[in-house]
Amino acid sequence: MRAALFAAFVMLASPALAVEPGEILADPVLEERARDLSKGLRCLVCRNESIDESSAELARELRVLVRERLVAGDTDAQVIDFLVARYGEYVLLNPTTGGSNMILWIAPLVLLLLGGTVAVVAITRQRAPGETLNAAEEAQLKALMDDESKG
Repeated sequence: MRAALFAAFVMLASPALAVEPGEILADPVLEERARDLSKGLRCLVCRNESIDESSAELARELRVLVRERLVAGDTDAQVIDFLVARYGEYVLLNPTTGGSNMILWIAPLVLLLLGGTVAVVAITRQRAPGETLNAAEEAQLKALMDDESKG
């Protein structure tokens, strides 16, 4: 009884993989490549879940498609390129750092530097607390103080 309960607990605690027995390839090398590829591909239905983990119907279709492409002789790069051409870069769990994605990688640094520059300029333009007034400012201040003491 305890052994069965422990086994059930271990199965529930381990990561659930949605690969169905009918999807598994007979060639263990191809199957390992398919699993590795599936772990890096996003399920288009689920949020931030790989197709290897997802039980969605579209994820199953993508797993089957990956295996079909591998059996047909495609390299890993060709399979990835095929899926990106078909579904866009969103299908990749780890986006590329080239092309239009470069803006997304560089923008935070540029904004941080721009914000820092604006802050430094704003701070240096403020008058220091102990700074003296020029003659015109002193006269204006004296006039204001005289008006207030009279009124």
